[in-house]
Amino acid sequence: MEPNATLPPVATTTSKSSSMMMKRDAGESISGLSPILGPKKTKTDHLEQDGIPVPEITCSTTDHIALTSHPDAFGVDPVPISWGHPDPKIRGPVICTVRHSSQRNAIGAHQGSYCVYTGLAVAAGKLDPEYIPNLRLTSPVLPIGPHPSWSDPRKMGTMDPFGHMITDYYGDWLEKGWDIRPTIAVTKAHIDLPECREAVQKGRLKPDGKILMPSGQSIVAKAAIEPVWYLPEVARRFQTTETNLRLSIFRMTNGMYPELITRPDIKVFLPPIGGLTIYMWGDPNTIPDEDIELTCRVHDECNGSDVFGSDICTCRPYLTHAIEECITTAQRGGCGIVIYFRKEGRSLGEVTKYLVYNTRKRQEGGDSAERYFSCTEQVAGVQDTRFQALMPDPLHFLGVTKIHNFISMSDMKYNAIVATGIKIVNRVEIPPEMVPDDAQVEITAKVYHGYNAGKAYQGINEEDLKRTKGREYGYKEATAEPTQQHAEP
Repeated sequence: MEPNATLPPVATTTSKSSSMMMKRDAGESISGLSPILGPKKTKTDHLEQDGIPVPEITCSTTDHIALTSHPDAFGVDPVPISWGHPDPKIRGPVICTVRHSSQRNAIGAHQGSYCVYTGLAVAAGKLDPEYIPNLRLTSPVLPIGPHPSWSDPRKMGTMDPFGHMITDYYGDWLEKGWDIRPTIAVTKAHIDLPECREAVQKGRLKPDGKILMPSGQSIVAKAAIEPVWYLPEVARRFQTTETNLRLSIFRMTNGMYPELITRPDIKVFLPPIGGLTIYMWGDPNTIPDEDIELTCRVHDECNGSDVFGSDICTCRPYLTHAIEECITTAQRGGCGIVIYFRKEGRSLGEVTKYLVYNTRKRQEGGDSAERYFSCTEQVAGVQDTRFQALMPDPLHFLGVTKIHNFISMSDMKYNAIVATGIKIVNRVEIPPEMVPDDAQVEITAKVYHGYNAGKAYQGINEEDLKRTKGREYGYKEATAEPTQQHAEP
């Protein structure tokens, strides 16, 4: 649908005469779900001398349930937030907890899709809805930022760059009773992969006792990040209006977040989607220095391959190859980073991915590189919903301005990164000997359709595309297509 197309009316009552047309023009509020209100009330100044508002606590035991809120309703007084301001004190904290319903400045809930489990815990009597986390010992184990990119919404629009420093930047708010949750956590870990142990045994990796242990374990810092969207910037990246973005998300989530419609004054949204994790080998403080080598892979989740070793794709082999490259870069005095996005099945989900697998194997002529992408579109209606325009933000969170070794063949990722001003020097393809037999379909299709071939995959042509076939699973013999029966009207 075009951004300025006319939408069907949305009724606020059961009477047809009360239906109202939603307005789609940029900058206008969306009507149709909002009640007719009186004059806008004057906000009460609850600031104390130190500039921190007095928190208003929402009672969790009340029988009154508000299905949504409205900017002009009595008592609604969101904490101001100036997205993109370099000073976190002036920018203000992201308030998205149930404790401060009238003062929230963000739509949604913390913990992404896991917020539903929080509701289950409360329903089961296992969690006190009034509980506030004790954050005293949770601060990052190493400093990250601030960087100049943090104050540029064009580089920082899908995460809160101050989300890991809540106790430092907003400790005085916490002391006054505010429930402010971190959206980033930074810790350290030992990574133990069988591929790295094998690399040590074969001499590809050499333990140094600092980055890589003799056991094959590597030492990393890692950051878990929940998405925090600044809606005007997300809309800009998709070349649409904020109004259209809000309406589209509202519709396609079956009205899950009515405040996307009724609260155009709130510009921050915590979407119910998976986040990401950054793994860092070496000294992260070297990342902003363009003269120090930086190796990077941006990897999208593939549970079947990454965890269980399914050989229908190149995901785990490419990931482990990137980890080896990150370790050797760190041992040379640089830094290696892997950014792991929770975008299972090209963000279409694992169920859709498996449906596509079945379609690929059952189609006439079997699994083929020629129809690799069309099978996904046949099932999902689209080839890919990862939308790499949102992807570079964690790179800017780390202060990345130059990547010396980009361990990826994806032109979509490459183009999205360089479009934000980050320079990429070398693009590193997966070694051909690491591509599983059944993944030849994937690699052939991707290279033919524009993925960076590097030196290893030059010359893939239309004949290769037609000739490359995947493993036969015997699906046709095992199951027959069910006969569709339609009820009489």
